[in-house]
Amino acid sequence: MEYLDIRTPDGKITGEVKERMQVHIDGDLHGTSHVWLVRYKENNKFDILLQKRAKGKDAYAGCYDISSAGHIPSGSDYRESAVRELNEELGIKAEPEQLKFIGMHDGEMRANFYGKPFHNHEISAIYIYDEPIDDSDFKLQKEEVESVMWIDFDECRARLWNGEIRNCIFADEFKMLEKAIRG
Repeated sequence: MEYLDIRTPDGKITGEVKERMQVHIDGDLHGTSHVWLVRYKENNKFDILLQKRAKGKDAYAGCYDISSAGHIPSGSDYRESAVRELNEELGIKAEPEQLKFIGMHDGEMRANFYGKPFHNHEISAIYIYDEPIDDSDFKLQKEEVESVMWIDFDECRARLWNGEIRNCIFADEFKMLEKAIRG
């Protein structure tokens, strides 16, 4: 079982710890780390990496998502979890200082999966990782990630919001990413 710290709206630990499944039933605020992989091109253009969630995931299976994301286990911190998730999900061995913090995001989604209610309320530390990556460096964790794709940011934005790419990305977090990169 995975246990998560319940957090305050500013991301601080309350002292309450709950099992992950119960957190998603009750809608408790918990911590996650999100890392966007960015590849810069000419003329203020850039690609981002999207991951396609594995078909066996308990929520949003088969949807495109942030490059790398994960819950923060009880007792861990945001950056430490971000580095761990990058390595586990994608095989990227990053140093903590290579992750550029761009802000905190409070996101909430409600849905039903496999006939059960799911209430996700997370406070996320958002990072950019823009070190050079060769596609052969990726070693996908098959239980978590079905595939990955690099996509031009502007094309991605258009395809996400017109429904062409099935996803579980928060629109306001996507705007945070754009603001951080473009200024």
